[in-house]
Amino acid sequence: MHNYIITIARGFGSGGKDIATRLGKELGIPCYERQILTMASDQSNIDESVFVETDEKLRGKSIANWLRRIPVTGVVEPSSSNFVSDVNVFNIQADIIRNLAETESCIIVGKCADDILRNYNNVISVYIEAPRAACVKSIMEKLHVSEKRANRLIYETDKYRAKYYSYYTSGKDWTNPINYDLVLNSDRIGRENCVKLIKEYVKIKFNI
Repeated sequence: MHNYIITIARGFGSGGKDIATRLGKELGIPCYERQILTMASDQSNIDESVFVETDEKLRGKSIANWLRRIPVTGVVEPSSSNFVSDVNVFNIQADIIRNLAETESCIIVGKCADDILRNYNNVISVYIEAPRAACVKSIMEKLHVSEKRANRLIYETDKYRAKYYSYYTSGKDWTNPINYDLVLNSDRIGRENCVKLIKEYVKIKFNI
């Protein structure tokens, strides 16, 4: 095996990004999240703000499309009126994620990467969650917000992510454990132990 990918989906406040960052340092491989938006912008010449606006959430018009289950297709030509549509923006990112899976070892946070790479043999998919109280505490400390505000942020962010995932995976449930190799409770075992467990699973799955 020449390279491997670890995808990490996470509940807001569960520490998934923190775990991914620590894991990348431990394994000596890059961790991609916001960087994929920049890469997609550079590749397509679409302003990065468009990718930021659609990052793991649906714009208003896409919610109606989601209800109609419009099929997700490949990247369209720049001359097309749909070039900056939500679906095309997603597909540009998906192409970058597939290219990463074929060319280097890395960690990818969010972006439906587990589903995009579901047919790749060199991928480990991880879902990280924690009880609401732990997530609230984490968000309050990280963002310096009230308990009420933290609860609202968690509710809204997870709702956006669930709709986004369902839309781009033809109705799959973002929190379904069947989607993943590992499902970890970061509050119960601790973030550092999450890193250790994923590292151990990398060794088991890829025999390295």
